[in-house]
Amino acid sequence: MPDEPRRPPSSRLSRTARLGGLVAGQSARWAGTRAANLVRSPERADAATGERATALAVELVEQLGKLRGAAMKVGQVLSTVDFTALPEEERERFKQTLAALRDDVPPLPFKQLEKLLRDELGERPSAVFADFEEEAFAAASIGQVHRAVTREGEAVAVKVQYPGVAEAVDTDMRNLTLLLPLVKRLAPGLDVKALYAELRERIAEELDYEIEAQHQRAVARAHRGHPFATVPEVHTRLSTRRVLVSDLLVGARFEDVKGRDDATRDRFGEILFRFYFGLVKHLGRVSGDPHPGNYLLLPDGRVGFLDFGLMRVLDPGYLDGEREVAAAVEARDPDAVHAALAAVGYLPDPDDFDPDDLLAQIAAMGAWYLEPGVRRFTPAYVSDLLDSAGGPRSPWFEQMRRQTIPPQALLLRRMEGLVFATLGEVRAAADWNAIAREYYLDAPPATPLGVADAAFWAPRSAAA
Repeated sequence: MPDEPRRPPSSRLSRTARLGGLVAGQSARWAGTRAANLVRSPERADAATGERATALAVELVEQLGKLRGAAMKVGQVLSTVDFTALPEEERERFKQTLAALRDDVPPLPFKQLEKLLRDELGERPSAVFADFEEEAFAAASIGQVHRAVTREGEAVAVKVQYPGVAEAVDTDMRNLTLLLPLVKRLAPGLDVKALYAELRERIAEELDYEIEAQHQRAVARAHRGHPFATVPEVHTRLSTRRVLVSDLLVGARFEDVKGRDDATRDRFGEILFRFYFGLVKHLGRVSGDPHPGNYLLLPDGRVGFLDFGLMRVLDPGYLDGEREVAAAVEARDPDAVHAALAAVGYLPDPDDFDPDDLLAQIAAMGAWYLEPGVRRFTPAYVSDLLDSAGGPRSPWFEQMRRQTIPPQALLLRRMEGLVFATLGEVRAAADWNAIAREYYLDAPPATPLGVADAAFWAPRSAAA
């Protein structure tokens, strides 16, 4: 019989001991590898470094997975980073293992949550709700979700934060500074200090369900009456800092949609693209968690979108800079690409980068939505593009190692990457460039869904 899932350790000592042991042990072994490499051939030294990086990656995943909470969330965000120090054959497997921290989380038994629920709601769940299912139907790094029915007869989803998670966050984020040197070894081109600052702010917000409720209310309010996208309304009266209650959406999950016909999958994929890119354009917000567990195909053909905890409001000036990058690539203007990337903050030393090489790099990395023409994505296409444009065999690999990611770009790049991967998994087809141009160049609608979307937003944009 499998062991019952346990509450994450909440004491500062126990959580620090786990990561401290990881850092100390791996640092010593890494130093040993470097010393041994001094007498090895270049080929054997490279192989030994790759083996050490792989061992570090495996232990990092294991320890982050045991901690849940902020530590696990860090692992989820890191799943979108390209760990260039890992051998090519190991890199994708490691990223998939990190992604499992997002998808393969067993729920806690209700008895471990009951006191927290009673404290947050002021009464036992059975006194607050007409019906409450004690077995969770979904679980993630920070909390799990239960079905319930309100006293007014409305079906709701009750998201409950794990006991001890909020108390452990400060410890986790302090301990993350211990991990930064190890992460730097796995991804030499990453600005780990900027990554840390962004993670600290975003994760602290995600642990406060009142902030998530604010994001969700804003997105739900903006999409009321939308022709193909819906967001569940928050039940503010029943929600607290560690309990979030919202309308229950019932629909087909991602694995079901993957088995539908081409037309259904194409429409589904286009809606996903339009929703997440539309959040950026129309609301100035970026969702950092557009993964397959966060949307449902509803019986009426609309798609329901869930989970707005990992979200950032982007500065208008920063968004203008991102649009300028895309417009410069569209115009195939290398000098404009160089200037726009430098202005946004991707080039720590702008004079160290060749404009033509930058244009080629960005055009290749964004080819999935920057190149015109209808394409049906597949997992193989996604993997090949990411590897050829951003992996070690990319002609711009060394150039990318010298670049950095501005803090505001972290969730934006994560959003784009997860949307792209999802479109590949669902095997959706469209002229993605024609659709994308509506969002970064204000081009006319390219599809019937685009016409409906533009008609919905036009009066709201005029009012704003």
